Amino acid sequence: MNFLKTFFSVSAFTLLSRITGLIRELLVAKAFGASGLTDAFFVAFRIPNLLRRLFAEGAFSQAFVPILAEYSNKKDQAETKQLVDKVATALAWTLILVCVLGIVFAHYVVYAIATGLDDNPEIFSVSILMTQIMFPYILFMSLVALAGGILNTNREFKIPAFTPVLLNISFIIASLFVAPMLDRPILALAGAVFVGGVLQLAIQIPPLYRLGMLPRISLNVFGAFKNPGVRRVIGLMLPAIFASSVAQISLMINTNIASWLPHGSVSWISYADRLMEFPNALLGVALGTILLPSLSKAHASKDSEEYSSLLDWGLRMTLMLAMPAAVMLMTLPVPCTTTLFHYGRFSAVDVMMTSKSLIAYGVGLTGIVTIRVLAPAFYARQDIKTPVKVGIFTLVVTQLMNLAFVPYFAHAGLSLSIGLAGCANALILYILLRKRGVYQPQKGWGYFFIRVIAALLVLAGASLWIADQFDWIGMKSEPFMRIGAMALVMVFCGIVYFGSLFLMGFRTRDFLRRSK
Repeated sequence: MNFLKTFFSVSAFTLLSRITGLIRELLVAKAFGASGLTDAFFVAFRIPNLLRRLFAEGAFSQAFVPILAEYSNKKDQAETKQLVDKVATALAWTLILVCVLGIVFAHYVVYAIATGLDDNPEIFSVSILMTQIMFPYILFMSLVALAGGILNTNREFKIPAFTPVLLNISFIIASLFVAPMLDRPILALAGAVFVGGVLQLAIQIPPLYRLGMLPRISLNVFGAFKNPGVRRVIGLMLPAIFASSVAQISLMINTNIASWLPHGSVSWISYADRLMEFPNALLGVALGTILLPSLSKAHASKDSEEYSSLLDWGLRMTLMLAMPAAVMLMTLPVPCTTTLFHYGRFSAVDVMMTSKSLIAYGVGLTGIVTIRVLAPAFYARQDIKTPVKVGIFTLVVTQLMNLAFVPYFAHAGLSLSIGLAGCANALILYILLRKRGVYQPQKGWGYFFIRVIAALLVLAGASLWIADQFDWIGMKSEPFMRIGAMALVMVFCGIVYFGSLFLMGFRTRDFLRRSK
């Protein structure tokens, strides 16, 4: 497998997902702005999102993929298929129970996440209703994660990378056509989540069938939980639930804090988070997706040199691409926010408030993305305890920073805490990998880092200069002109950064890599 080619392929589909995601956010912002009702939706949507991280592509994938890779390398296809069937059965019935409980006790779930909304009975009740509508999304996405793990282990990356596009399309259709027909238009967004989950699961079925790995879910739940492979997955998954969800748990706590701040605070953070997640998914998720199966294979084969080399490649790619993304978030917050969200009821005040959160996220973006490469280095070795310990420390640090930052920076302080805690998390993981001898940096890191920093300084100056040439808020009445200006800025910044790297000796061939 050509890693660079696969990375760009996965990134291309992820880019399509993020573009449609930004279109969806643009339409949501235009239709609903930043209000109490959008706060209610974002609160309700974060609940299944958190559980999606707990049961789906977070903890589950990190526990399931290494064991599936081990089975694929050491056992025959029949035993591997049996593992898939047993895991699917245990996962499906567990999540059905969770969904039923979540729907029944939605009132208490929403209250625990955003106690501040209880002051407004209408908003609180709408949030409960939307939570009940969206709770089955967890079941759909957990099965999607199972399918994605199977496909990725078989080096079929494209369908899992494309899958999120379907959720965004569901949102777009709901915003444009369904919302205007409802007495409470915001409910269309909750329905879009449910439909999007169904579509994402359905698209996985044909490729799984072609591989002969379409899971069969049986009624023998107890038999599934007795399977040794399932027990191993559960044993790894339980601690991984916390390790993979630290950022989400921090975000939930921050949501509760933000619900006590002025109305719109939850939405400002959510819109900024959407922009931050664009480079995080494009870079971190793509790299983590392609690295985890290969790292798991290298560990199963006891090839420590290949293991360390894979990590080195991933870290170089991360720093070379994540750091300029962070610089652009910090130097272009108003252009990014206005181009994507400054329409309809999304006001100039909303732009400035969202921009503050975006700058704060930019400070920690590199650390947040780097975790996506470093954490799989532990999961591939079936070491979950270490990320758990680091995760607990990070969660505590995040809340301590909230105490320091929120009184001065309000909602932006919450974003800053998450970003800086992400940097601390990445640094600790890196130190532990080095200390344990799992990762040994290859030659040339010093020269590599100096050249990247020099290119970043050039990029920062160029982005600040070109952004100042346009009246971004004043172009609200000319959206296509503003979009064109933003495209010009992005192309200009890309040419400046990569042109600087090229002049300093960077070549594409330096990053070519094939797996064994």
